[in-house]
Amino acid sequence: MLRRILLALFLAFAATPAFAANILVVVDIPMQTMHVRVDGVTKYRWDVSTGRVGYTTPAGRYQPIRMHKKWYSKKYDNAPMPYAIFFNGGYAIHGTSDLKHLGRIASHGCVRLHPDNAATLFSLVKEIGADNTVIRIRS
Repeated sequence: MLRRILLALFLAFAATPAFAANILVVVDIPMQTMHVRVDGVTKYRWDVSTGRVGYTTPAGRYQPIRMHKKWYSKKYDNAPMPYAIFFNGGYAIHGTSDLKHLGRIASHGCVRLHPDNAATLFSLVKEIGADNTVIRIRS
């Protein structure tokens, strides 16, 4: 009986935010890179494409609003946006097929990355939770 009580207490404390992992996604617009940190440790560094002239990527601090494994842009001719993590209205981090422009500005304001990297980030955020994820866009 005591073991069950101790196990229940441990599980209750382990599930609290103090014990939950945290994700920090930092998008550096001038460098066209993304760093993904889990509990303060950089796990990934990827090239991205952000908003080209006339289509800015909004700088600031955000949290994921919604996530879709498959999404198509209603605004831009049903363009595929795989592994979309929306963070500000219609702005999202998502995969792209335009790989030759990664590392350079090229998007309509979203943060584009390689589809494999988008899938990795999507899975990580889904596993750890949107509430434990911060997206910081630096201009």
